Amino acid sequence: MVICILICTFDPNMKKEEIDGKRIAVLLSGGVDSAVVVHQLVELGLKPDCFYIKIGPEEEEEWDCSSEEDMEMATAVAHKYGCRLEVVDCHREYWDQVTRYTMEKVRAGLTPNPDVMCNRLIKFGAFNEKQGKDYDLIATGHYATTEEENIEEFVNCKLSNRKLKWLCTSPDPVKDQTDFLAQIYDWQLKKALFPIGHMMKDEVRQIAEREHLINAKRKDSQGICFLGKINYNDYLRRYLGEQPGDVVELETGRKIGQHKGLWFHTIGQRHGLGFGGGPWFAVKKEMAENVLYVSHGYDPKTAYKQTFKVHDLHWLTAAPDSEAICFKIRHTPEFHSGRLVKDDGWRVESDKPIHGVAPGQFCVIYDKDHHRCYGSAEITI
Repeated sequence: MVICILICTFDPNMKKEEIDGKRIAVLLSGGVDSAVVVHQLVELGLKPDCFYIKIGPEEEEEWDCSSEEDMEMATAVAHKYGCRLEVVDCHREYWDQVTRYTMEKVRAGLTPNPDVMCNRLIKFGAFNEKQGKDYDLIATGHYATTEEENIEEFVNCKLSNRKLKWLCTSPDPVKDQTDFLAQIYDWQLKKALFPIGHMMKDEVRQIAEREHLINAKRKDSQGICFLGKINYNDYLRRYLGEQPGDVVELETGRKIGQHKGLWFHTIGQRHGLGFGGGPWFAVKKEMAENVLYVSHGYDPKTAYKQTFKVHDLHWLTAAPDSEAICFKIRHTPEFHSGRLVKDDGWRVESDKPIHGVAPGQFCVIYDKDHHRCYGSAEITI
């Protein structure tokens, strides 16, 4: 029987006494966010160990990769604060695990998210196996916050205390990255530390400029996690090649052109289809016939769904205690409201129709106030 529940939110200013005496590893990426993480910890009188995770194409590849510049930036930041920097090679783990996941999904006509799995399998996975296991906390530059909940309960007539740690959203709705963290395991969340998660991006930039950090004005990465400037379609083409097929208008059955491979397209896609007389929207993939169905016009009804099925529900700490939820199906500032319902399986019922719901995407599930992130599930439709 639970007799008391006390919620204690982590101090957004990260009080030293909460982490003092703990061994902290910082994952330095070369970007401004992780650089400011080091600054914040050093400001508290701490001296974390810094690690740069080395991942990139095979040595013989000639893809345009920013890893050398990333390494230079990370080295300069660690040197500025007198922190040790070590390079951890997770190249093989990335290409064996994240790439395999991505290619299996797209080959099946699904829409995967490599960045989501990279957090689970690499940043808090392979790194932990190689170095992170020796540390109490792994600090990253993610825009996310955490809360701890202390529960007192009677177990076998004895009073016991239990502590839960929850993943919560950042106050910066544009930069919030809880959706990218919604597949990590509970033990990984317990070790995670997000020193800048309570800040707005502008605040982080201001600190970097004030402290004259080398990467203060460096642009944020827009590519796949760890792949630098490598184009996603080039990434797919490298492993899957091309498989041309017909593009057909859904309403009329009229052939309007050819695609180079269904894996280069996702449901709801509008830009990059390359057909005249548009706009066109990708609305369906027929894998057996290798046909891409598109719909003509502005926001056709066929591009929207209000109910969709999900499976493989993954809860970070615990399942929602109510059907009423908020959720995301892609990395945007907006949340959708709806319900998570179970009958013969799980389904999400949105309050309003949603554009571009695609099988393979992660539906990230939050409380109705979109504050606490419960976890995620894969969309099956």
